Amino acid sequence: MRVALLPTEHGGSYRFVMLALAVVGILVSALPVLVVTIMSFSATDTSGFPPSSYSLRWYGDVLQLFTSDDPSSAQSVVDSTITSLVVATIVMVISTGVCIPLAYALARGQRKVRAGMELLFTLPLVFPLVMLGIAFLLIAESLALELGIWRIAIPHVALVLPFVLRNCLSAMNGISVELEEAAISLGASPMRAIWDVVIPLMKAGILAGLIFALIISFNEFTITFFMYTIDVNTLPIWMYSRTVSSLDPSTLALSVFIIAADVLLIVLVDKLIAGKGNLF
Repeated sequence: MRVALLPTEHGGSYRFVMLALAVVGILVSALPVLVVTIMSFSATDTSGFPPSSYSLRWYGDVLQLFTSDDPSSAQSVVDSTITSLVVATIVMVISTGVCIPLAYALARGQRKVRAGMELLFTLPLVFPLVMLGIAFLLIAESLALELGIWRIAIPHVALVLPFVLRNCLSAMNGISVELEEAAISLGASPMRAIWDVVIPLMKAGILAGLIFALIISFNEFTITFFMYTIDVNTLPIWMYSRTVSSLDPSTLALSVFIIAADVLLIVLVDKLIAGKGNLF
């Protein structure tokens, strides 16, 4: 028997409430994106919404920023973008390298140990990002070392670890220990069984964790604001510097490109989870 997704008992009141909540949720989450997208097509310098006229003027300015020098900024948008991508790549590699063996150990370990470790790695999610940024700033200043790009990458790793671990752990929970035992009984060493059996089965969770690490690290602003220097800053910091005194509409156009890339990556995550690691 087929069950209706939104039953209509009590005169349809239940259906109305559920649809209303869904609409409110969609508006709250999508409204900022819609506003930024609409304003990116404004033909004027003012920040009034809605725009009085529309054009592709600011998209042309974004193209010019990426193809010519910008004397108004200490660091160009190209350098900031490259820094963001390098930091995100470092964060992806380190967080994944840490979380794969950790997820295996937690899934095969005792429940009490697993609960404690999960709680420990969840702390960055519940800790205020401002205080987390201040804490890392105090640590970096006390070391008195020239950390370079690692000054930003290390805090980002701490921030994304819970997301990567959750994805790897979810994938690991679906892998029966009997599969490893079968591989070992056929002559494989324990490490060979993990490499040839477990990790391929974790592929969807690993790839999803990598994508989440990329998105979170590339877009992170709060912690980065405390850790950046004149020589090393990321694209979100560059965008903030363009809007701190007055709104630069070109940053809205640039935001649309970032939003489009993030949406594409999120769609890939959904496809990975549904397709068990097959992108296409």
